[in-house]
Amino acid sequence: MPKIAISGKGGVGKSTLAALLAYIYSQKGFKVIAVDADPDGNLAVALGFPQELVAKLTPIAKMEDLIEERTGAKPGSYGLIFKMNPKVDDIPDRFSVEHRGIKLLVMGTIEKGGSGCVCPESVLLKNLVAHLLLQRQEVLIMDMEAGVEHLGRATAKAVDAFIIVVEPGLRSLQTAYAVQRLAADIGVRRTFVVGNKIQSQKDKDFLLANLPGFTFLGFLSYSPLALEADKLGKPVFELDQGLVREAEEIVRNLEEKLHAEED
Repeated sequence: MPKIAISGKGGVGKSTLAALLAYIYSQKGFKVIAVDADPDGNLAVALGFPQELVAKLTPIAKMEDLIEERTGAKPGSYGLIFKMNPKVDDIPDRFSVEHRGIKLLVMGTIEKGGSGCVCPESVLLKNLVAHLLLQRQEVLIMDMEAGVEHLGRATAKAVDAFIIVVEPGLRSLQTAYAVQRLAADIGVRRTFVVGNKIQSQKDKDFLLANLPGFTFLGFLSYSPLALEADKLGKPVFELDQGLVREAEEIVRNLEEKLHAEED
C-alpha cells in the first residue's frame, strides 16, 4: 500500500500526475485515498469528480468547529494549551467523497503569520496526515504544494515516495532543488522526479542534464488532450490513453525501486 506525496512548482502538473496514479492503482484493485493538500488544488477536477460530490467537500483546515472540538482551541489561536494528539481516525471516512473507487479528502490551507507555527489547525492536519500514512490500509496519493507543510519529522519516513514534478524550465528546476532540501531536512528517505509537459527528446535531455543526482521515474508528454479534459471537467485518463500508458510505466519503475530496497 504505497504512500506517495507529490510536490513541485505551481502549474507543473502535480494534480495530473496524482490523478493518473490514483486511477492506475484503483484499476489494479487497490483501495485509494487521494488527498488534496495544495492551497490552489484542483484534484477533484483532475479526477473527474461530479460537481454534486465536490460541493459536499469542505477543506479540513476550514472546519472551525471540528478543529475546536478535537484540539480544545479555536483555529488561529497561539500560545494556548491545546491537545497535541487530537482524535483524527474518523475524519477520512466522514469528510471524504468517493467516485470510481477513489476517496478524495481536501486538507485546505493554514492561515499563519509565520513559518513553523504551532496552532490548532496545523496540529490537527499533521496528526491527520500521520494517521493516513501510518494507520490506513490503502494507497495514499497526496497532492502537495511546493513544500512539506503537512508533513512532520515524525511521519516523513513513512512516505514511500516523495515525487517532485518538473517541467522544462529554470523556475521548475529551482523549485525541485528547494523541495528536495525541505524533504531531506525532515527525513524523507526516497525522493524521485517525474518530468511533465515533454515535447521532445531535447526536453528530456534538458531535465536530465540539469538535475544530476535526482532519480527519474519517467516522463509525461505534453498533452493537448489534458487541456481539453480540464475545459470539459473530465479526467485526463478518460481522454488521453497515451498519458495513462506513460503513467503506468512510472508506476512500474516506482514499484521496482521500492521492491529493490526491500530486498
